[in-house]
Amino acid sequence: MAETLPLPATSMVNAALPALSDSRTRVLRNVALAVVGSLLIIAAAKVKVPFWPVPMTLQTLAVLGLGAAYGARLGAATVALYIAYGLFGLPVFTNTPPVAAGPLYLLGPTGGFLIGFVAAAAIAGWAGSRGASLWRLAGGVVLAEIVLMALGFAWLALGAQMASGATGIGFAKAWAFGVQPFLLGDLIKAALAASLVGAGWSVLKRRG
Repeated sequence: MAETLPLPATSMVNAALPALSDSRTRVLRNVALAVVGSLLIIAAAKVKVPFWPVPMTLQTLAVLGLGAAYGARLGAATVALYIAYGLFGLPVFTNTPPVAAGPLYLLGPTGGFLIGFVAAAAIAGWAGSRGASLWRLAGGVVLAEIVLMALGFAWLALGAQMASGATGIGFAKAWAFGVQPFLLGDLIKAALAASLVGAGWSVLKRRG
């Protein structure tokens, strides 16, 4: 009996869409996916859901879900495109307006979290490839969330340029105001992202 070779690891979006042998068509497809994904992140950043202890947006859910579905490279590129909109002055971030977008925005309190989004999408993309177990997918998404929070926490504590002119707010305040209030909501969003992508893979596998 012939041995069945394992399918190569690929992202969910590549498995869902027809294989593209033409490199130009493949690039155009990826550009379109990045644009659609970046618009989804913008919409998620503007949605505020009542929650305890603070209202939450759906931005982290979009970043982790897109990363896990798109794969590491396309997921990270999609988030980088979203950030590029803001660097060019478009009001795509959660706090814009009233805060003005632009390059200086990344120097502010949330700059570390925005950079962390790129890393989180890449990690979630690695975890969400075909052949990954549900445990690896869930563990990878949680790891992505930890890296995201760690980068945001470190920047807020030590490097963020505050309105008062201070650089950073210190570790205690960064934890109390920048991390702790968002932990429960972000863990729920991480679990939801892993569940949605896992369900997507289940559908694709049933279809063969």
